[in-house]
Amino acid sequence: MMSKRVLAIVLLVVGVILLFFAYQSSQSLGDQVSEAVTGRFTDSTTWFLILGAASTAAGIGMLLFGRPAARF
Repeated sequence: MMSKRVLAIVLLVVGVILLFFAYQSSQSLGDQVSEAVTGRFTDSTTWFLILGAASTAAGIGMLLFGRPAARF
């Protein structure tokens, strides 16, 4: 049970870090120009957002809905 909780916390922290990098990347001059011209973020920013959101959601889901291990 403890290892699942540690994994959930690690996923949550990694997800938040990736979302922070996505925000920083989206505020860069190159990304701002690319978004103004194409209407989309760059591929790296998009991947940071996707992976950060997925990791954060998985971490929160594991913390909230993880079942305690059965004791024998």
